[in-house]
Amino acid sequence: MRDFSSNHDWLSINTATVRKQSGAEVPLDRIIDQCAERGIRAISPWRDQVAAVGLDQIARQLKAHDIGLSGYCRGGFFPAADVAGLKAALDDNRRAIDEAKTLNAPCVVLVVGALPGALEGKPAYTDIARARGEVRDGIAAALEYAREVGMPLAIEPLHPMQAADRACINTLEHALDLCDELDAARSGMLGVALDVYHVWWDPKLQQQIARAGRERLLAYHVCDWRLPTRDLLSDRGMMGDGVIELRKIRGWVEAAGFAGFSEVEIFSNLDWWQRTGSETLDVCIERHRSVV
Repeated sequence: MRDFSSNHDWLSINTATVRKQSGAEVPLDRIIDQCAERGIRAISPWRDQVAAVGLDQIARQLKAHDIGLSGYCRGGFFPAADVAGLKAALDDNRRAIDEAKTLNAPCVVLVVGALPGALEGKPAYTDIARARGEVRDGIAAALEYAREVGMPLAIEPLHPMQAADRACINTLEHALDLCDELDAARSGMLGVALDVYHVWWDPKLQQQIARAGRERLLAYHVCDWRLPTRDLLSDRGMMGDGVIELRKIRGWVEAAGFAGFSEVEIFSNLDWWQRTGSETLDVCIERHRSVV
């Protein structure tokens, strides 16, 4: 397993981690400058943050700072109430792929979606099997375009608590089953984004990481599971402040062939988003060295 203790060369910052600083939204260009000031070599930006500043401007800024991407957040949300909605979702995923290409991202992370309308509390239907079928078809169609432009797609399985509203793929095994169905040749164009917050509890985790192998492990996200967890969406812990066995899981991931960035992704409305970006980034660097 790689030794992270002496540097942070393999640290990436998912920009959600510092999108709010001292309780206020901070633009992506400022976040990139803050990362560059600390010698952070990679980020994973969110599409809305990129759009707010401008795709071309962000591409130029990243190049000027020699900062790469560990992923691009996000595509997905394939299910819809009707045919028009399904088409709109696919069109949006194609735009995400084009944006990722412009930014030289290694993959587009897919949060696949679930019951359409559930995020607003008004699901258009409650047939989760239908949602999973629409996810499968949506990924298949997006993959056709992704192959044309050479942009890998990474399915992110989400914790079962989010099966109704954000993602109806909830285990690494399910995500890999889809990968095997749609990309049997293990071409490197379809894989997974493994976020420890969502999968740490899975009794099959070690087995499924080994099954994934280098070709399927496209992104690796770290944070921690706080006790008590005050909000299941936006109360993630800083690495080392919870119960996830981070070193053990990274050992499994690297034994399977992954040699990329450990991407810190923390949603923390009650804690880290109330702190300065400087403090948050400095602690990310320290914990990357000491506990990741």
